[in-house]
Amino acid sequence: MPKNEDEIQPIDANFDEVVSAIVGTPKVKKAAQNLLASDRGLPKALAESDELHLGNVTLSCAVLDDANNTRILTQNGFLKAIGRHPFATGGTGGSIEGMAPFLRAKNLEPFISEDLKRSTTAIEYIPRAKMSGVAGVGYGYRASLLADVCWVYHDAMVAGKLLPNQIHIGEACSKLLRALTNLAIDDLVDEATGFKNIKIRRAIEKIIQDYVAPEKQIWVHTFDDELYMNIFRLNGWPYTEESIKKRPGIVGKWTNDFYDRLAPGVRSELHRMVPRDANGRPIAKLHQMLTREIGHPKLKEFLEGLKTLMIISKDWKQFQTLLDIRYPHWDTPPMLPFEEFKRLQTE
Repeated sequence: MPKNEDEIQPIDANFDEVVSAIVGTPKVKKAAQNLLASDRGLPKALAESDELHLGNVTLSCAVLDDANNTRILTQNGFLKAIGRHPFATGGTGGSIEGMAPFLRAKNLEPFISEDLKRSTTAIEYIPRAKMSGVAGVGYGYRASLLADVCWVYHDAMVAGKLLPNQIHIGEACSKLLRALTNLAIDDLVDEATGFKNIKIRRAIEKIIQDYVAPEKQIWVHTFDDELYMNIFRLNGWPYTEESIKKRPGIVGKWTNDFYDRLAPGVRSELHRMVPRDANGRPIAKLHQMLTREIGHPKLKEFLEGLKTLMIISKDWKQFQTLLDIRYPHWDTPPMLPFEEFKRLQTE
């Protein structure tokens, strides 16, 4: 009698064998490994790259999400950098036991400081790339350790203490030391992984958080008459009660420019947060959206600085030049003041 295909047949295996068969597939096994790694509370890679170019070698690196945003070179990358085989001995792909394998040779001991001994433990982390690492765990060393290790091999080579099978490592380390001259390895990692942009974004987010209030604050007289009197004087405009009530539209544009110079990202966030009526018009002043603790005091300090520049300027053009020197836009390199002041004195 033929078997019914819809009938569930008994499984001739014990529980452990069934589980092993289920999670033994590559995708499921990898997911289980990543879950186990995550449960261990290991730091995660915020950013990664296989394109850190140093001298004539290309290395893999990462920035971790721990408190210090530790910059690391992967274990394979570190070994590759100093001219060793890029895979750890034994095929495990990583080890955190004792001193790093590249410093265990007895002949290197006289050249290794106690501080270096304590800092060579491999760092375990969770890679962003799903197929990286071993059992969901990546291994690496602090990027700043590279120069210290290179000096060990370099000094041992100069002292004639390297073994024949270590000479190529000493030569590689000497080349790396030349490549590292005047270059901060952490900065190179930030550049390669894109963490440099993450740092900038974080800094701007922190500034916005400090400056911009979540809701409208009580109105306080901020842009005072002295400021507008100087704006009118520098432009040769008559300062009357009527002219103040109907200020030229360009003044609003200049005010926005002032906010752009106050702190990065603040003006756009103020415009986003300011309450508006049904037609989209603001129903509060931008400065009412500044925090009382930081934002508003910083604006008052900034405006006092503007008034000082206005007082010493003879016209709007001269004020704009001084403004660009003292308060440049945040995306503009600061001007060198000496030549500018020298030019202003001759005008």
